[in-house]
Amino acid sequence: QVQLMESGGGSVQAGGSLRLSCAVTVDTYNKYCMAWFRQVPGKERDWVAIISNQGVNSDYSDSVKGRFTISRDNVQNLLYLQMNSLKTEDTATYYCAGLAARSGNCLSKSSSHYTYWGQGTQVTVSS
Repeated sequence: QVQLMESGGGSVQAGGSLRLSCAVTVDTYNKYCMAWFRQVPGKERDWVAIISNQGVNSDYSDSVKGRFTISRDNVQNLLYLQMNSLKTEDTATYYCAGLAARSGNCLSKSSSHYTYWGQGTQVTVSS
């Protein structure tokens, strides 16, 4: 059973930074591709950043490219999202998600491909 738990959310002013963490409980973390999604009430859950199981490949949505960085620690079973130059439109609940690399869907931008989800952490950016 794979369990994910996010932390690090909070309130920050526009232009500030936050780092989200996701602790993953699984024996073979390096066999899971990971992602960050975000969601605001009444809207779909959108992908933010994705990273391959070994951390070699990653991608970002256009809205966060150049401001956010996804990374992972395959020894500590952690996933990170460093968020810089935050904007009010970044306000959302952020979720980490994972899928098995063997599924063939690594680096998928579709939430439907992800099997495992955390409970979410709120990020609020004020002007």
